[in-house]
Amino acid sequence: MPTKESNIVKRTLDPKKPPQLSAEQKARLDALASMPDEQIDYSDAPSLPAAIWMKAAADLPHTKRQITLRIDAEVLDFFKETGKRYQSRMNAVLRSYVEAQKTHAK
Repeated sequence: MPTKESNIVKRTLDPKKPPQLSAEQKARLDALASMPDEQIDYSDAPSLPAAIWMKAAADLPHTKRQITLRIDAEVLDFFKETGKRYQSRMNAVLRSYVEAQKTHAK
């Protein structure tokens, strides 16, 4: 019998091919979507920085510097799967985070 080194199961989600939802899952999502935000329990949601980094600016300044940066493989793979100019999108996310932190610090 083969032995496992770990009990960790890794799964990859392709954003272009989301998993099919069951009727029960769809019903739960519909019920949640119809609830007011005040009634939704967010206690198990991971905390995020006070940044709207998902809405990173598309127009970026052209004053960039080339550096060497170590990025988690999963993060790099995610951005590479989004297509050409993935490095610009990574920069946009980081820029948005920085701007949010500057605003939050004031």
